[in-house]
Amino acid sequence: MDINEIMRELPHRYPFLLIDRVIEYVAGEHLVGYKNVSFNEPFFNGHFPEKPIMPGVLVIEALAQATGLLAFRSMGREGRRDNVLYYLVGVDKARFKRPVEPGDQLMLHVRVKTTRRGIWMFEAEARVDGKVAASAELMCTEREAEA
Repeated sequence: MDINEIMRELPHRYPFLLIDRVIEYVAGEHLVGYKNVSFNEPFFNGHFPEKPIMPGVLVIEALAQATGLLAFRSMGREGRRDNVLYYLVGVDKARFKRPVEPGDQLMLHVRVKTTRRGIWMFEAEARVDGKVAASAELMCTEREAEA
């Protein structure tokens, strides 16, 4: 999936669209995508000016966006539905192993663990140069947005 396909699926836009491309996915199983981390990202101005590091919560958000893409394709759906949002509803076992810095390519690996009653559970891992930067179990669900 290129950026145009991703933008048809996810409602996020700059500066919160945190996945640039999907290089592999198998519906109902797994997805691999990436984010090219640039020094021009707005969060680097304050986190931290002397040693820029991508905030861990944004690494988790990038993984959550990858789970959304996998869930939508697993449901056989392409394109966003009006008034429906995909929410991150739980983060368990989050671990941060190494910082993510400008110039890194953040590889996003997500795998479906289970799905029950509209709640999707995923195992998620963000890697840089083949080394784990962060990992977590993520729970997500799709809900109609309230006006």
